Amino acid sequence: MMRVAPDWKDYSVIATGDGEKLERWGDLVLLRPDPQVIWHAKTPLRNYKNISAIYERSSTGGGAWKWLKPINTEFKLGWRDLKFSLKLMGFKHTGLFPEQAVNWDRMMTLIKNAGRKISVLNLFGYTGAASVACLKAGASVCHVDSAKAMVERAGENVKLSGLENAEMRYIIDDCFKFCQREIRRGKHYDAIILDPPSFGRGPNGEKWKIEEGISELMELVSALLSDNPLFVCLNSYTTGLQPTVMANILKLALPENAVIDADEIGLATEEGLILPQGCTAFAVFKQCE
Repeated sequence: MMRVAPDWKDYSVIATGDGEKLERWGDLVLLRPDPQVIWHAKTPLRNYKNISAIYERSSTGGGAWKWLKPINTEFKLGWRDLKFSLKLMGFKHTGLFPEQAVNWDRMMTLIKNAGRKISVLNLFGYTGAASVACLKAGASVCHVDSAKAMVERAGENVKLSGLENAEMRYIIDDCFKFCQREIRRGKHYDAIILDPPSFGRGPNGEKWKIEEGISELMELVSALLSDNPLFVCLNSYTTGLQPTVMANILKLALPENAVIDADEIGLATEEGLILPQGCTAFAVFKQCE
Protein backbone atom coordinates (compact mmCIF):
# COMPACT_ATOMS: atom_id res chain seq x y z
CA MET A 1 0.00 0.00 0.00
CA MET A 2 1.18 3.54 -0.79
CA ARG A 3 0.26 6.42 1.54
CA VAL A 4 0.45 9.81 -0.17
CA ALA A 5 1.26 13.08 1.61
CA PRO A 6 -1.84 15.32 1.91
CA ASP A 7 -2.61 19.05 1.81
CA TRP A 8 0.46 20.53 0.16
CA LYS A 9 -0.07 23.95 -1.42
CA ASP A 10 3.45 25.39 -1.22
CA TYR A 11 5.11 22.26 -2.62
CA SER A 12 4.60 19.96 -5.61
CA VAL A 13 6.46 17.52 -7.84
CA ILE A 14 6.13 18.95 -11.34
CA ALA A 15 7.71 16.14 -13.36
CA THR A 16 10.13 13.22 -13.07
CA GLY A 17 12.48 11.24 -15.26
CA ASP A 18 16.03 10.04 -15.92
CA GLY A 19 17.04 9.94 -12.26
CA GLU A 20 15.72 13.41 -11.37
CA LYS A 21 12.63 15.16 -10.03
CA LEU A 22 11.51 18.71 -10.78
CA GLU A 23 9.91 20.32 -7.71
CA ARG A 24 8.20 23.56 -6.80
CA TRP A 25 9.15 24.86 -3.35
CA GLY A 26 7.12 28.02 -2.93
CA ASP A 27 8.56 30.41 -5.53
CA LEU A 28 11.59 28.20 -6.26
CA VAL A 29 11.76 25.43 -8.85
CA LEU A 30 14.48 22.89 -8.05
CA LEU A 31 15.83 19.93 -10.01
CA ARG A 32 17.27 17.25 -7.76
CA PRO A 33 18.49 13.66 -8.18
CA ASP A 34 16.15 10.86 -7.08
CA PRO A 35 17.36 7.24 -7.25
CA GLN A 36 13.78 5.93 -7.47
CA VAL A 37 13.24 7.66 -10.82
CA ILE A 38 14.53 5.02 -13.22
CA TRP A 39 12.09 5.87 -16.05
CA HIS A 40 12.58 8.34 -18.89
CA ALA A 41 11.08 11.82 -18.76
CA LYS A 42 8.33 12.61 -21.25
CA THR A 43 10.28 15.75 -22.12
CA PRO A 44 13.80 16.65 -20.86
CA LEU A 45 13.41 18.17 -17.40
CA ARG A 46 16.26 20.61 -17.94
CA ASN A 47 14.29 22.23 -20.75
CA TYR A 48 11.84 23.61 -18.17
CA LYS A 49 12.13 27.42 -18.42
CA ASN A 50 11.74 28.47 -14.79
CA ILE A 51 14.30 26.31 -12.97
CA SER A 52 15.92 28.20 -10.09
CA ALA A 53 18.70 25.73 -9.24
CA ILE A 54 19.96 22.26 -10.14
CA TYR A 55 21.76 19.88 -7.82
CA GLU A 56 24.48 18.24 -9.87
CA ARG A 57 26.36 15.20 -8.65
CA SER A 58 30.14 15.09 -8.88
CA SER A 59 31.97 12.21 -10.58
CA THR A 60 34.11 11.93 -7.44
CA GLY A 61 31.10 11.75 -5.08
CA GLY A 62 28.83 14.31 -3.49
CA GLY A 63 27.71 17.26 -5.55
CA ALA A 64 26.74 20.93 -5.44
CA TRP A 65 23.96 23.34 -6.32
CA LYS A 66 24.15 25.18 -9.64
CA TRP A 67 22.22 28.46 -9.63
CA LEU A 68 20.38 29.32 -12.84
CA LYS A 69 19.03 32.61 -11.51
CA PRO A 70 19.71 34.82 -8.47
CA ILE A 71 17.82 33.32 -5.53
CA ASN A 72 17.75 33.40 -1.76
CA THR A 73 19.10 30.04 -0.60
CA GLU A 74 17.06 30.33 2.59
CA PHE A 75 13.27 30.44 2.32
CA LYS A 76 10.02 29.61 4.13
CA LEU A 77 7.43 26.96 3.35
CA GLY A 78 4.03 26.20 4.88
CA TRP A 79 1.95 23.05 5.37
CA ARG A 80 -1.52 23.67 6.78
CA ASP A 81 -0.86 26.19 9.58
CA LEU A 82 2.73 25.04 10.20
CA LYS A 83 5.71 27.02 8.89
CA PHE A 84 9.24 25.81 8.17
CA SER A 85 12.54 27.59 7.59
CA LEU A 86 14.44 25.88 4.77
CA LYS A 87 17.86 26.16 3.17
CA LEU A 88 19.53 24.68 0.10
CA MET A 89 22.14 22.54 1.82
CA GLY A 90 24.79 20.02 0.84
CA PHE A 91 23.85 16.58 -0.48
CA LYS A 92 20.74 18.00 -2.23
CA HIS A 93 18.78 18.61 1.01
CA THR A 94 16.49 21.52 1.87
CA GLY A 95 15.82 20.67 5.51
CA LEU A 96 12.36 19.19 4.87
CA PHE A 97 10.96 15.93 3.46
CA PRO A 98 7.48 16.79 2.11
CA GLU A 99 6.36 13.14 1.92
CA GLN A 100 6.51 13.04 5.72
CA ALA A 101 3.31 15.09 5.84
CA VAL A 102 1.45 11.76 5.70
CA ASN A 103 3.02 10.89 9.06
CA TRP A 104 2.55 14.36 10.57
CA ASP A 105 -1.15 14.09 9.73
CA ARG A 106 -1.51 10.72 11.43
CA MET A 107 0.49 11.71 14.52
CA MET A 108 -1.55 14.88 14.99
CA THR A 109 -4.82 12.98 14.72
CA LEU A 110 -3.73 10.38 17.27
CA ILE A 111 -2.50 13.04 19.71
CA LYS A 112 -5.64 15.20 19.37
CA ASN A 113 -7.91 12.18 19.87
CA ALA A 114 -6.03 10.77 22.84
CA GLY A 115 -8.01 12.83 25.38
CA ARG A 116 -4.91 13.42 27.51
CA LYS A 117 -1.52 15.16 27.38
CA ILE A 118 0.91 13.08 25.32
CA SER A 119 4.68 13.12 25.77
CA VAL A 120 6.63 12.53 22.54
CA LEU A 121 10.26 11.53 22.00
CA ASN A 122 11.52 12.39 18.49
CA LEU A 123 14.77 10.55 17.76
CA PHE A 124 16.93 11.61 14.81
CA GLY A 125 14.62 14.62 14.81
CA TYR A 126 16.53 16.58 12.11
CA THR A 127 15.01 20.05 11.60
CA GLY A 128 11.96 19.27 13.67
CA ALA A 129 8.98 19.07 11.30
CA ALA A 130 7.50 16.09 13.18
CA SER A 131 8.23 17.80 16.49
CA VAL A 132 6.40 20.94 15.34
CA ALA A 133 3.41 18.88 14.19
CA CYS A 134 3.19 17.09 17.56
CA LEU A 135 3.52 20.36 19.48
CA LYS A 136 0.74 21.85 17.38
CA ALA A 137 -1.49 18.90 18.28
CA GLY A 138 -0.92 19.60 21.98
CA ALA A 139 1.88 17.21 22.92
CA SER A 140 5.09 17.89 24.80
CA VAL A 141 8.17 16.92 22.79
CA CYS A 142 11.76 15.90 23.48
CA HIS A 143 13.68 16.47 20.23
CA VAL A 144 16.99 14.62 19.83
CA ASP A 145 19.57 14.89 17.04
CA SER A 146 23.36 14.65 16.97
CA ALA A 147 23.80 17.70 14.71
CA LYS A 148 23.76 21.05 16.51
CA ALA A 149 22.82 22.97 13.36
CA MET A 150 19.76 20.77 12.79
CA VAL A 151 18.57 21.16 16.39
CA GLU A 152 18.97 24.93 16.08
CA ARG A 153 16.91 24.84 12.87
CA ALA A 154 14.25 22.86 14.75
CA GLY A 155 14.08 25.69 17.27
CA GLU A 156 13.60 28.19 14.44
CA ASN A 157 10.73 26.09 13.04
CA VAL A 158 9.03 25.92 16.43
CA LYS A 159 9.13 29.73 16.71
CA LEU A 160 8.09 30.22 13.09
CA SER A 161 4.93 28.17 13.76
CA GLY A 162 4.15 30.28 16.84
CA LEU A 163 4.89 27.46 19.28
CA GLU A 164 7.76 29.00 21.24
CA ASN A 165 5.77 28.65 24.49
CA ALA A 166 4.99 24.97 23.90
CA GLU A 167 6.77 22.22 25.88
CA MET A 168 9.81 21.46 23.72
CA ARG A 169 13.10 20.03 25.00
CA TYR A 170 16.13 20.21 22.68
CA ILE A 171 18.89 17.59 22.98
CA ILE A 172 22.13 17.40 20.96
CA ASP A 173 23.29 13.84 21.47
CA ASP A 174 23.78 10.40 20.02
CA CYS A 175 20.26 8.89 20.04
CA PHE A 176 21.42 5.47 21.21
CA LYS A 177 23.31 6.85 24.22
CA PHE A 178 20.49 9.27 25.04
CA CYS A 179 17.96 6.42 25.19
CA GLN A 180 20.22 4.43 27.49
CA ARG A 181 20.52 7.39 29.87
CA GLU A 182 16.77 8.04 29.82
CA ILE A 183 16.15 4.43 30.82
CA ARG A 184 18.57 4.77 33.74
CA ARG A 185 16.72 7.96 34.77
CA GLY A 186 13.40 6.11 34.73
CA LYS A 187 12.00 8.38 32.02
CA HIS A 188 9.08 7.25 29.85
CA TYR A 189 7.22 8.60 26.80
CA ASP A 190 3.74 8.02 25.40
CA ALA A 191 4.84 8.25 21.76
CA ILE A 192 8.20 7.73 20.08
CA ILE A 193 9.24 8.74 16.54
CA LEU A 194 12.34 7.36 14.83
CA ASP A 195 13.69 8.57 11.49
CA PRO A 196 17.20 7.07 11.49
CA PRO A 197 19.70 7.58 8.68
CA SER A 198 21.15 4.63 6.80
CA PHE A 199 24.56 5.60 8.13
CA GLY A 200 25.69 8.37 10.41
CA ARG A 201 27.90 9.56 13.23
CA GLY A 202 27.08 10.97 16.65
CA PRO A 203 28.53 14.24 18.02
CA ASN A 204 31.58 12.36 19.35
CA GLY A 205 32.14 10.21 16.27
CA GLU A 206 29.83 7.36 17.27
CA LYS A 207 29.10 5.18 14.25
CA TRP A 208 25.55 4.26 13.28
CA LYS A 209 24.53 1.76 10.61
CA ILE A 210 20.82 1.08 10.54
CA GLU A 211 20.95 -2.63 9.67
CA GLU A 212 23.26 -3.26 12.62
CA GLY A 213 21.69 -0.98 15.20
CA ILE A 214 17.94 -0.72 14.63
CA SER A 215 16.85 -3.88 16.49
CA GLU A 216 18.81 -2.98 19.60
CA LEU A 217 17.57 0.61 19.44
CA MET A 218 13.98 -0.63 19.22
CA GLU A 219 14.52 -2.62 22.40
CA LEU A 220 15.52 0.63 24.12
CA VAL A 221 12.48 2.34 22.64
CA SER A 222 10.23 -0.37 24.06
CA ALA A 223 11.75 0.18 27.52
CA LEU A 224 11.08 3.92 27.24
CA LEU A 225 7.35 3.56 26.55
CA SER A 226 4.92 4.63 29.26
CA ASP A 227 2.38 2.29 30.84
CA ASN A 228 -0.26 3.72 28.50
CA PRO A 229 1.54 4.33 25.20
CA LEU A 230 -0.08 5.92 22.16
CA PHE A 231 2.14 5.14 19.16
CA VAL A 232 5.57 4.36 17.79
CA CYS A 233 6.53 5.52 14.28
CA LEU A 234 9.59 4.13 12.47
CA ASN A 235 10.51 5.77 9.17
CA SER A 236 13.20 4.73 6.70
CA TYR A 237 14.67 5.66 3.33
CA THR A 238 17.13 2.77 3.43
CA THR A 239 17.10 0.40 0.46
CA GLY A 240 16.39 -3.11 1.74
CA LEU A 241 14.32 -2.01 4.72
CA GLN A 242 10.99 -2.85 3.13
CA PRO A 243 7.69 -2.23 4.96
CA THR A 244 7.39 -5.86 6.06
CA VAL A 245 10.93 -5.83 7.48
CA MET A 246 10.12 -2.71 9.48
CA ALA A 247 6.83 -4.18 10.69
CA ASN A 248 8.69 -7.27 11.88
CA ILE A 249 11.17 -5.12 13.81
CA LEU A 250 8.32 -3.35 15.63
CA LYS A 251 6.40 -6.56 16.26
CA LEU A 252 9.38 -8.27 17.90
CA ALA A 253 10.33 -5.28 20.07
CA LEU A 254 7.01 -3.81 21.22
CA PRO A 255 4.28 -5.02 23.61
CA GLU A 256 1.66 -7.41 22.23
CA ASN A 257 -1.14 -4.81 22.36
CA ALA A 258 0.49 -2.88 19.51
CA VAL A 259 -1.49 -2.84 16.25
CA ILE A 260 1.16 -2.57 13.53
CA ASP A 261 0.92 -1.51 9.91
CA ALA A 262 3.67 -0.63 7.44
CA ASP A 263 3.44 1.01 4.04
CA GLU A 264 5.38 2.87 1.40
CA ILE A 265 4.98 6.63 1.51
CA GLY A 266 5.12 8.90 -1.51
CA LEU A 267 4.24 12.05 -3.39
CA ALA A 268 1.70 12.59 -6.16
CA THR A 269 3.23 14.28 -9.22
CA GLU A 270 1.60 16.74 -11.58
CA GLU A 271 2.17 14.25 -14.41
CA GLY A 272 -0.15 11.74 -12.73
CA LEU A 273 2.42 9.43 -11.09
CA ILE A 274 3.07 8.44 -7.49
CA LEU A 275 6.73 8.88 -6.56
CA PRO A 276 7.91 6.43 -3.83
CA GLN A 277 9.83 8.16 -1.03
CA GLY A 278 10.62 5.51 1.56
CA CYS A 279 8.40 3.63 3.97
CA THR A 280 6.94 3.91 7.46
CA ALA A 281 5.89 1.40 10.10
CA PHE A 282 3.35 2.50 12.72
CA ALA A 283 2.45 0.81 15.98
CA VAL A 284 -0.75 2.14 17.57
CA PHE A 285 -1.64 0.72 20.96
CA LYS A 286 -5.09 -0.77 21.32
CA GLN A 287 -6.32 0.96 24.44
CA CYS A 288 -5.49 4.35 22.92
CA GLU A 289 -7.01 4.02 19.47
